[in-house]
Amino acid sequence: MACIETGTMNGDLTTPEPHKPRGLPTLEIVIVNWNSGVQLRKCLESIATARLENLRLSRVVVVDNASADGSAEKLEDYGFNLVMMRNGRNRGFAAASNQGARASAAEYLLFLNPDTRLYEDSLDGPIAFMEESGNRRIGIVGIQLVDENGHVSRTCARLPNARQFLVQISGFDRVAPRLFRSHLMQEWNHEGSREVDHVMGAFFLVRQKLFEELGGFDERFFVYLEDVDFSSRAHRAGWRSFYMADVKAYHKGGGTSEQIKSTRLFYSLRSRILYSYKHFSRVSATALTLATLFLEPLIRSIWSLMRFAFSEFSETLRAYAMLWREMPQLVGIHKNHCPV
Repeated sequence: MACIETGTMNGDLTTPEPHKPRGLPTLEIVIVNWNSGVQLRKCLESIATARLENLRLSRVVVVDNASADGSAEKLEDYGFNLVMMRNGRNRGFAAASNQGARASAAEYLLFLNPDTRLYEDSLDGPIAFMEESGNRRIGIVGIQLVDENGHVSRTCARLPNARQFLVQISGFDRVAPRLFRSHLMQEWNHEGSREVDHVMGAFFLVRQKLFEELGGFDERFFVYLEDVDFSSRAHRAGWRSFYMADVKAYHKGGGTSEQIKSTRLFYSLRSRILYSYKHFSRVSATALTLATLFLEPLIRSIWSLMRFAFSEFSETLRAYAMLWREMPQLVGIHKNHCPV
């Protein structure tokens, strides 16, 4: 089927979703693209080769966040219903993901990074698992992600608490990981399937009814932790997350954010502050914010200089300069969304 060009800043679609065949669950894939180069095409090519015995792929939606590298231009006919939605500016991952999923009538939504490549059973296996009668309260599924050497990435996480964020800020989790664990499950080899708190957003399979129940991703998160926030809200609503180790996909990691390391760090810090004020008490969130603003830049700078990583030192300074400029805006968000 030929590529359909549609969508504006709002990304609204007028074409109704076709009805699924009786008894066959439907899936929509949403890919947010920003200057991903050839990675997007390789990702789409891999979707075309995935086995679809247990589902019907209703459409693949690519939401392009004002890419300047031509990565979303003149895409080929991959044999599935491809919908392009183009934004005039970079709206961030959360907003663009919601935009792509807004008109979906599919039973399942897969949020997929453009730096991933699916294998034959990457779609069929998770959908079949979620369709089992005993798994009706599993709302989110992730699969094993491997790099170009076949190494398994450690992508699952605990829902973070204030102490774990403080451990991350101090760097103790890197110096003594056995004694000080952050929310990231780096101590687990990810070789077995199990229920977890959170699976990485690079391959984030969600039931449509859960996505609607929670109102999608929180668009205050431009990028980073919007998926963790979603998982946290899902767990509070009685849903569970599951990691499947017997189904794989390739994930490069870092993605296009490698191009802008200082900006990547800025958004990571910003999201941590937003998450803290949304999920922790005001006292804990304020303490973490102060540690982020004053303690962490000192620790990061010293660590960079000790390793003679002068470019990393410069990136750190730029990131914190952006964060300080952002603080007046963040203060307003804190006041409106701090837990009681």
